[in-house]
Amino acid sequence: MKRAVLLGVAVLAVGALVVGVGLWRGWFARPSVSGAPSVDASATEVVSGLTTPWGVAFRPDGSALVTERDTGRIVSVRDGQVSEVARIADSRHRGEGGLMGIAVGPDEWIYVYYTTATDNRIARLRPGSAPEPILTGIPAAGIHNGGRIAFGPDGMLYAGTGDATERGLSQDRSSLAGKILRMTVDGRPAPGNPDPASLVWSYGHRNVQGFAWTADGRMYASEFGQNHYDELNRIEPGRNYGWPTVEGPSDDARFVRPVATWATDDASPSGVAVVGDRVYIACLRGRKLYRIGVDGSAPEKLLDDRYGRLRTVAVAPDGSLWVTTSNTDGRASPGRGDDRILRLRV
Repeated sequence: MKRAVLLGVAVLAVGALVVGVGLWRGWFARPSVSGAPSVDASATEVVSGLTTPWGVAFRPDGSALVTERDTGRIVSVRDGQVSEVARIADSRHRGEGGLMGIAVGPDEWIYVYYTTATDNRIARLRPGSAPEPILTGIPAAGIHNGGRIAFGPDGMLYAGTGDATERGLSQDRSSLAGKILRMTVDGRPAPGNPDPASLVWSYGHRNVQGFAWTADGRMYASEFGQNHYDELNRIEPGRNYGWPTVEGPSDDARFVRPVATWATDDASPSGVAVVGDRVYIACLRGRKLYRIGVDGSAPEKLLDDRYGRLRTVAVAPDGSLWVTTSNTDGRASPGRGDDRILRLRV
Protein backbone atom coordinates (compact mmCIF):
# COMPACT_ATOMS: atom_id res chain seq x y z
CA MET A 1 0.00 0.00 0.00
CA LYS A 2 2.76 2.40 0.99
CA ARG A 3 4.64 1.74 -2.27
CA ALA A 4 1.44 2.33 -4.26
CA VAL A 5 0.89 5.66 -2.53
CA LEU A 6 4.48 6.72 -3.21
CA LEU A 7 4.14 5.69 -6.84
CA GLY A 8 0.94 7.70 -7.17
CA VAL A 9 2.58 10.77 -5.65
CA ALA A 10 5.52 10.39 -8.04
CA VAL A 11 3.23 10.14 -11.05
CA LEU A 12 1.34 13.25 -9.98
CA ALA A 13 4.59 15.14 -9.41
CA VAL A 14 5.91 14.21 -12.85
CA GLY A 15 2.60 15.18 -14.44
CA ALA A 16 2.62 18.54 -12.68
CA LEU A 17 6.19 19.11 -13.79
CA VAL A 18 5.37 18.33 -17.41
CA VAL A 19 2.35 20.64 -17.37
CA GLY A 20 4.32 23.36 -15.61
CA VAL A 21 7.15 23.20 -18.09
CA GLY A 22 4.69 23.25 -20.98
CA LEU A 23 2.88 26.32 -19.67
CA TRP A 24 5.87 28.27 -18.38
CA ARG A 25 8.56 27.24 -20.86
CA GLY A 26 8.51 30.85 -22.09
CA TRP A 27 10.16 31.89 -18.83
CA PHE A 28 13.38 30.31 -20.04
CA ALA A 29 13.23 31.43 -23.68
CA ARG A 30 14.37 34.72 -25.14
CA PRO A 31 11.81 37.36 -26.11
CA SER A 32 11.12 37.45 -29.84
CA VAL A 33 12.25 41.08 -29.94
CA SER A 34 15.80 41.69 -28.73
CA GLY A 35 18.60 43.71 -30.20
CA ALA A 36 16.32 45.66 -32.55
CA PRO A 37 18.12 48.43 -34.46
CA SER A 38 17.56 52.09 -33.65
CA VAL A 39 16.19 54.15 -36.53
CA ASP A 40 16.76 57.88 -36.79
CA ALA A 41 13.43 59.67 -36.49
CA SER A 42 12.93 63.37 -35.85
CA ALA A 43 10.07 64.63 -33.74
CA THR A 44 8.74 68.13 -33.25
CA GLU A 45 6.98 69.43 -30.18
CA VAL A 46 3.25 70.07 -30.40
CA VAL A 47 2.74 71.33 -26.84
CA SER A 48 4.51 71.08 -23.48
CA GLY A 49 3.69 71.60 -19.82
CA LEU A 50 0.99 68.92 -19.52
CA THR A 51 0.45 66.77 -16.42
CA THR A 52 0.51 63.04 -17.16
CA PRO A 53 -1.29 63.12 -20.54
CA TRP A 54 -2.92 59.72 -21.05
CA GLY A 55 -5.45 59.59 -23.89
CA VAL A 56 -5.58 61.39 -27.25
CA ALA A 57 -8.58 61.55 -29.59
CA PHE A 58 -9.10 63.73 -32.65
CA ARG A 59 -12.29 65.63 -33.40
CA PRO A 60 -13.76 66.16 -36.88
CA ASP A 61 -12.41 69.74 -36.93
CA GLY A 62 -8.83 68.44 -36.58
CA SER A 63 -8.31 69.49 -32.97
CA ALA A 64 -7.23 66.93 -30.40
CA LEU A 65 -8.74 66.11 -27.02
CA VAL A 66 -6.22 65.02 -24.41
CA THR A 67 -6.84 63.63 -20.92
CA GLU A 68 -4.62 64.35 -17.93
CA ARG A 69 -4.73 61.32 -15.67
CA ASP A 70 -3.83 63.00 -12.38
CA THR A 71 -5.78 66.29 -12.70
CA GLY A 72 -9.00 64.93 -14.22
CA ARG A 73 -8.83 67.54 -16.99
CA ILE A 74 -9.76 67.18 -20.63
CA VAL A 75 -7.93 69.74 -22.74
CA SER A 76 -8.19 70.70 -26.38
CA VAL A 77 -4.99 71.05 -28.40
CA ARG A 78 -5.16 73.09 -31.59
CA ASP A 79 -2.39 74.95 -33.42
CA GLY A 80 -0.09 74.57 -30.43
CA GLN A 81 -2.59 76.07 -28.00
CA VAL A 82 -4.07 74.28 -25.00
CA SER A 83 -7.50 75.10 -23.54
CA GLU A 84 -9.53 73.28 -20.90
CA VAL A 85 -12.68 71.58 -22.16
CA ALA A 86 -13.92 69.85 -19.01
CA ARG A 87 -12.98 68.41 -15.63
CA ILE A 88 -14.28 65.04 -14.50
CA ALA A 89 -15.22 65.84 -10.91
CA ASP A 90 -15.54 62.26 -9.68
CA SER A 91 -12.26 61.07 -11.25
CA ARG A 92 -9.87 59.94 -8.52
CA HIS A 93 -6.15 59.64 -9.16
CA ARG A 94 -4.58 56.83 -7.15
CA GLY A 95 -1.53 54.97 -8.35
CA GLU A 96 -2.10 54.23 -12.02
CA GLY A 97 -5.77 55.22 -11.85
CA GLY A 98 -7.45 58.48 -12.78
CA LEU A 99 -8.71 59.98 -16.04
CA MET A 100 -7.34 57.74 -18.77
CA GLY A 101 -8.81 56.84 -22.16
CA ILE A 102 -10.78 59.17 -24.41
CA ALA A 103 -12.64 58.67 -27.69
CA VAL A 104 -14.87 60.77 -29.93
CA GLY A 105 -17.93 58.85 -31.00
CA PRO A 106 -19.68 58.82 -34.37
CA ASP A 107 -22.37 60.81 -32.55
CA GLU A 108 -19.61 63.36 -31.60
CA TRP A 109 -20.11 62.70 -27.90
CA ILE A 110 -16.88 62.57 -25.91
CA TYR A 111 -16.31 59.19 -24.21
CA VAL A 112 -13.92 58.80 -21.27
CA TYR A 113 -12.61 55.95 -19.11
CA TYR A 114 -11.73 56.88 -15.54
CA THR A 115 -11.29 55.71 -11.96
CA THR A 116 -13.68 56.79 -9.21
CA ALA A 117 -13.54 56.11 -5.47
CA THR A 118 -15.19 52.73 -6.08
CA ASP A 119 -14.63 51.54 -9.66
CA ASN A 120 -13.41 52.19 -13.17
CA ARG A 121 -16.13 53.38 -15.52
CA ILE A 122 -16.91 54.70 -18.97
CA ALA A 123 -19.00 57.83 -19.41
CA ARG A 124 -19.96 60.20 -22.19
CA LEU A 125 -20.35 63.94 -22.12
CA ARG A 126 -20.56 67.10 -24.12
CA PRO A 127 -18.50 70.18 -23.21
CA GLY A 128 -20.21 72.01 -20.39
CA SER A 129 -22.25 69.00 -19.25
CA ALA A 130 -21.70 66.43 -16.50
CA PRO A 131 -20.51 62.97 -17.59
CA GLU A 132 -23.24 60.38 -18.14
CA PRO A 133 -22.00 56.90 -17.12
CA ILE A 134 -22.69 54.16 -19.67
CA LEU A 135 -20.72 51.38 -17.94
CA THR A 136 -19.81 51.16 -14.25
CA GLY A 137 -18.37 48.47 -12.02
CA ILE A 138 -15.10 47.75 -13.82
CA PRO A 139 -12.80 46.61 -10.97
CA ALA A 140 -10.28 49.25 -9.90
CA ALA A 141 -7.03 49.18 -7.91
CA GLY A 142 -3.85 51.17 -7.49
CA ILE A 143 -2.42 49.36 -10.54
CA HIS A 144 -3.69 47.34 -13.53
CA ASN A 145 -6.68 49.52 -14.43
CA GLY A 146 -6.36 49.19 -18.21
CA GLY A 147 -7.97 52.37 -19.48
CA ARG A 148 -7.77 52.59 -23.27
CA ILE A 149 -10.98 53.15 -25.25
CA ALA A 150 -11.50 53.60 -28.98
CA PHE A 151 -14.16 53.19 -31.63
CA GLY A 152 -13.44 50.36 -34.01
CA PRO A 153 -14.00 50.21 -37.76
CA ASP A 154 -17.41 48.68 -37.00
CA GLY A 155 -18.54 51.78 -35.08
CA MET A 156 -18.55 49.95 -31.74
CA LEU A 157 -16.75 51.14 -28.63
CA TYR A 158 -13.90 48.95 -27.36
CA ALA A 159 -12.25 49.16 -23.91
CA GLY A 160 -9.15 47.52 -22.47
CA THR A 161 -9.30 46.64 -18.77
CA GLY A 162 -6.78 45.29 -16.26
CA ASP A 163 -6.99 42.56 -13.68
CA ALA A 164 -6.99 45.16 -10.85
CA THR A 165 -4.45 42.92 -9.04
CA GLU A 166 -7.02 40.10 -8.75
CA ARG A 167 -5.35 37.73 -11.19
CA GLY A 168 -8.14 35.17 -11.33
CA LEU A 169 -10.63 37.74 -12.65
CA SER A 170 -8.92 37.65 -16.05
CA GLN A 171 -10.17 34.09 -16.63
CA ASP A 172 -13.61 34.79 -15.14
CA ARG A 173 -15.80 35.66 -18.11
CA SER A 174 -18.48 37.06 -15.80
CA SER A 175 -16.02 39.77 -14.63
CA LEU A 176 -15.18 42.95 -16.54
CA ALA A 177 -11.55 42.80 -15.34
CA GLY A 178 -8.68 41.58 -17.52
CA LYS A 179 -10.70 41.86 -20.74
CA ILE A 180 -11.20 43.69 -23.98
CA LEU A 181 -14.82 44.80 -24.00
CA ARG A 182 -17.00 45.69 -27.00
CA MET A 183 -20.16 47.73 -26.61
CA THR A 184 -22.66 50.05 -28.24
CA VAL A 185 -22.58 53.81 -27.63
CA ASP A 186 -24.91 53.37 -24.66
CA GLY A 187 -22.79 50.67 -23.01
CA ARG A 188 -24.75 47.57 -24.01
CA PRO A 189 -23.21 44.37 -25.41
CA ALA A 190 -22.54 44.96 -29.10
CA PRO A 191 -24.21 42.83 -31.76
CA GLY A 192 -21.89 40.01 -32.81
CA ASN A 193 -20.14 39.58 -29.45
CA PRO A 194 -19.13 35.97 -28.69
CA ASP A 195 -21.80 35.89 -25.96
CA PRO A 196 -24.71 38.11 -27.06
CA ALA A 197 -25.46 38.95 -23.42
CA SER A 198 -21.87 39.87 -22.53
CA LEU A 199 -19.55 42.81 -23.19
CA VAL A 200 -16.52 40.49 -23.31
CA TRP A 201 -14.70 40.42 -26.66
CA SER A 202 -11.52 38.66 -25.44
CA TYR A 203 -10.21 37.58 -22.05
CA GLY A 204 -7.16 36.34 -20.17
CA HIS A 205 -5.47 39.76 -20.20
CA ARG A 206 -3.29 41.23 -17.48
CA ASN A 207 -3.44 44.94 -18.33
CA VAL A 208 -4.41 46.26 -21.76
CA GLN A 209 -3.49 49.91 -22.32
CA GLY A 210 -3.35 50.04 -26.09
CA PHE A 211 -5.02 48.70 -29.21
CA ALA A 212 -5.63 49.68 -32.82
CA TRP A 213 -6.78 48.25 -36.15
CA THR A 214 -5.30 47.71 -39.59
CA ALA A 215 -7.11 49.08 -42.63
CA ASP A 216 -8.74 45.68 -43.21
CA GLY A 217 -10.03 45.49 -39.62
CA ARG A 218 -7.49 43.28 -37.82
CA MET A 219 -7.11 44.30 -34.18
CA TYR A 220 -3.78 44.43 -32.32
CA ALA A 221 -3.30 45.10 -28.59
CA SER A 222 -0.39 45.57 -26.21
CA GLU A 223 -0.11 43.66 -22.94
CA PHE A 224 1.89 44.41 -19.79
CA GLY A 225 3.70 41.32 -18.58
CA GLN A 226 4.74 40.62 -15.01
CA ASN A 227 8.32 39.39 -14.81
CA HIS A 228 9.26 37.97 -18.19
CA TYR A 229 7.27 39.04 -21.24
CA ASP A 230 5.42 42.03 -22.53
CA GLU A 231 3.30 41.18 -25.54
CA LEU A 232 1.80 42.34 -28.81
CA ASN A 233 -1.32 40.28 -29.56
CA ARG A 234 -3.62 39.84 -32.53
CA ILE A 235 -7.06 40.06 -30.95
CA GLU A 236 -9.77 37.66 -32.07
CA PRO A 237 -13.28 37.44 -30.61
CA GLY A 238 -13.85 34.96 -27.82
CA ARG A 239 -10.18 33.95 -27.53
CA ASN A 240 -8.22 33.42 -24.33
CA TYR A 241 -4.88 35.24 -23.99
CA GLY A 242 -3.66 33.16 -21.08
CA TRP A 243 -3.14 35.35 -18.03
CA PRO A 244 -2.49 34.35 -15.27
CA THR A 245 -1.75 30.77 -16.39
CA VAL A 246 0.56 31.90 -19.19
CA GLU A 247 2.84 34.89 -19.59
CA GLY A 248 4.26 35.07 -23.10
CA PRO A 249 4.33 32.09 -25.49
CA SER A 250 2.85 28.69 -24.69
CA ASP A 251 2.17 25.51 -26.63
CA ASP A 252 -1.17 25.12 -24.86
CA ALA A 253 -3.82 25.30 -27.59
CA ARG A 254 -6.27 26.97 -25.20
CA PHE A 255 -4.27 30.21 -25.34
CA VAL A 256 -3.37 32.58 -28.18
CA ARG A 257 0.36 32.94 -28.79
CA PRO A 258 1.61 36.54 -28.94
CA VAL A 259 2.68 38.05 -32.24
CA ALA A 260 5.78 39.42 -30.51
CA THR A 261 7.29 39.51 -27.02
CA TRP A 262 9.69 41.83 -25.21
CA ALA A 263 11.58 41.69 -21.93
CA THR A 264 9.57 43.74 -19.44
CA ASP A 265 12.40 46.24 -18.85
CA ASP A 266 12.64 46.81 -22.62
CA ALA A 267 9.02 47.79 -23.20
CA SER A 268 6.14 48.11 -20.67
CA PRO A 269 3.89 48.84 -23.66
CA SER A 270 0.98 51.26 -23.49
CA GLY A 271 -0.50 53.02 -26.54
CA VAL A 272 -0.71 51.37 -29.97
CA ALA A 273 -1.19 52.76 -33.48
CA VAL A 274 -1.16 51.04 -36.86
CA VAL A 275 0.09 52.59 -40.10
CA GLY A 276 -0.06 50.30 -43.12
CA ASP A 277 1.39 46.95 -42.09
CA ARG A 278 3.41 48.36 -39.20
CA VAL A 279 2.42 48.57 -35.54
CA TYR A 280 3.75 51.40 -33.37
CA ILE A 281 3.93 50.81 -29.61
CA ALA A 282 4.67 53.51 -27.02
CA CYS A 283 6.80 52.11 -24.19
CA LEU A 284 7.00 53.40 -20.63
CA ARG A 285 9.83 51.60 -18.88
CA GLY A 286 11.52 51.01 -22.23
CA ARG A 287 11.47 54.77 -23.02
CA LYS A 288 11.08 54.26 -26.75
CA LEU A 289 8.63 53.83 -29.60
CA TYR A 290 8.73 50.40 -31.22
CA ARG A 291 7.82 49.83 -34.85
CA ILE A 292 7.17 46.24 -35.88
CA GLY A 293 5.41 44.34 -38.65
CA VAL A 294 1.92 43.03 -38.02
CA ASP A 295 3.46 39.55 -38.19
CA GLY A 296 6.10 40.43 -35.59
CA SER A 297 8.88 40.90 -38.15
CA ALA A 298 11.52 43.62 -38.62
CA PRO A 299 11.31 45.37 -35.22
CA GLU A 300 12.85 48.83 -34.95
CA LYS A 301 13.35 51.37 -32.15
CA LEU A 302 12.42 55.02 -32.61
CA LEU A 303 13.01 57.93 -30.20
CA ASP A 304 15.10 55.54 -28.11
CA ASP A 305 15.62 57.14 -24.67
CA ARG A 306 15.33 60.64 -26.13
CA TYR A 307 12.15 61.85 -24.43
CA GLY A 308 11.73 59.51 -21.46
CA ARG A 309 8.64 57.43 -20.81
CA LEU A 310 6.17 57.27 -23.71
CA ARG A 311 2.49 56.62 -23.00
CA THR A 312 0.32 57.11 -26.08
CA VAL A 313 0.75 57.03 -29.84
CA ALA A 314 -2.11 58.08 -32.11
CA VAL A 315 -2.51 58.70 -35.83
CA ALA A 316 -3.39 62.36 -36.49
CA PRO A 317 -5.67 63.51 -39.34
CA ASP A 318 -2.62 64.59 -41.37
CA GLY A 319 -1.12 61.09 -41.16
CA SER A 320 1.57 61.98 -38.62
CA LEU A 321 1.90 60.25 -35.26
CA TRP A 322 1.29 62.08 -32.01
CA VAL A 323 3.27 60.65 -29.10
CA THR A 324 2.78 61.67 -25.47
CA THR A 325 5.44 61.51 -22.79
CA SER A 326 4.70 60.31 -19.25
CA ASN A 327 7.49 61.71 -17.12
CA THR A 328 5.28 63.42 -14.52
CA ASP A 329 3.53 60.17 -13.57
CA GLY A 330 5.65 59.59 -10.45
CA ARG A 331 7.93 57.00 -12.06
CA ALA A 332 10.48 59.30 -13.69
CA SER A 333 12.35 62.54 -13.16
CA PRO A 334 10.53 65.20 -15.21
CA GLY A 335 12.64 67.38 -17.43
CA ARG A 336 12.04 70.92 -18.56
CA GLY A 337 8.81 71.08 -20.56
CA ASP A 338 7.44 67.72 -19.38
CA ASP A 339 5.03 66.38 -20.11
CA ARG A 340 4.73 67.04 -23.83
CA ILE A 341 3.15 65.85 -27.06
CA LEU A 342 5.47 65.13 -29.96
CA ARG A 343 4.70 64.91 -33.67
CA LEU A 344 6.50 62.27 -35.69
CA ARG A 345 6.22 61.84 -39.46
CA VAL A 346 6.59 58.25 -40.62
